[in-house]
Amino acid sequence: MGVPVDQHEIAQRSAEVMLARDAAGKSLGITLQAVGPGTAEMAMVVRPDMTNGWDLCQGGLIAALADSAFAVACNSYGEVTVAAGFDISLLESARAGDRLLARAVERARRGRSGVYDVTVSRLGADGSPDEVIAEFRGRSRAQGRGIPGLSDAADRRKR
Repeated sequence: MGVPVDQHEIAQRSAEVMLARDAAGKSLGITLQAVGPGTAEMAMVVRPDMTNGWDLCQGGLIAALADSAFAVACNSYGEVTVAAGFDISLLESARAGDRLLARAVERARRGRSGVYDVTVSRLGADGSPDEVIAEFRGRSRAQGRGIPGLSDAADRRKR
């Protein structure tokens, strides 16, 4: 009989290991708010240096926030998983000073492939999502190996 595994602990530890090496996310000030099996929440405050010629947050940086939440969610099972592709619809603009929250949710995971939806919202003064500004759909592909530094947690999950 295998050792019981806490899937929430694996998700948390997977995020910690991955984000410790995430130079791009650090440079954008992206922070982990929550993680669970197949889910993640990441936040980012739009800085003045993130705006374009119209004083709006550059769309690629909104995509980077969504992609970060997607990455944490699809790596939450302790296996190295990468993006196979994504699409994003930018629905509203964001400006310097806006606090954005990206919520990723797993929609399907079969074999080595997965599909994840991420909603990016502007947070209101009370810290709750106020307005949806982007919808993102990511497709993932597991690489068939555990996250380095995570021990054999992913292997135990398979038993």
